[in-house]
Amino acid sequence: MQDTWEKFSGVTVWLHWLVAVAIIGLLAVGLIMDEFRGLGLTPIHKSIGVLVFLLVLVRVGWRLKSGWPEPVSTYPKIEQILAKLTHWTLVICTLLMPISGMMMSGAGGRGFGIFGLQIVAANPDPANPGKVIPYNETIGGVGHEMHEIVSTVLMIAIGLHIVGALKHHMLDKDGTLRRMLGQNISAPTS
Repeated sequence: MQDTWEKFSGVTVWLHWLVAVAIIGLLAVGLIMDEFRGLGLTPIHKSIGVLVFLLVLVRVGWRLKSGWPEPVSTYPKIEQILAKLTHWTLVICTLLMPISGMMMSGAGGRGFGIFGLQIVAANPDPANPGKVIPYNETIGGVGHEMHEIVSTVLMIAIGLHIVGALKHHMLDKDGTLRRMLGQNISAPTS
């Protein structure tokens, strides 16, 4: 269960793709929620967001334990810098997105949980049904702003990551993407 130059472990591959699909899905749902209010997606978005946060913590722990993967080949210095910057941005943003969402909802008085299991209770306003009273308006506001900014940065970083993976696969033909798909890059391709 160790990452090598030739092949990534199943844990690395599965954590990468589970987090990638979940984060991209949550970003898409978030954009839909912004565009079409009232679709009832918020509880699902929050629940999955909390679960993804737990998965991201596992992934970050795994990366800290395993270290960063060794590049498949030698690349120009600027590419190495861009790759490191993009990877670190992805790691930090995948942590900050759910944290900021929990700050926004929890401190904002709207609460959050996991599919009905309450983690932070909503704080309804008894004088105005349908409204909530923030637990801490400042933290809720910071969480809201952070959620919006980080989502934009995350979408850009994901785009750069995809472009980089396609560049490695189509132009460099170096095995980087195949390795991330769980294949052994020292084995001949068919």
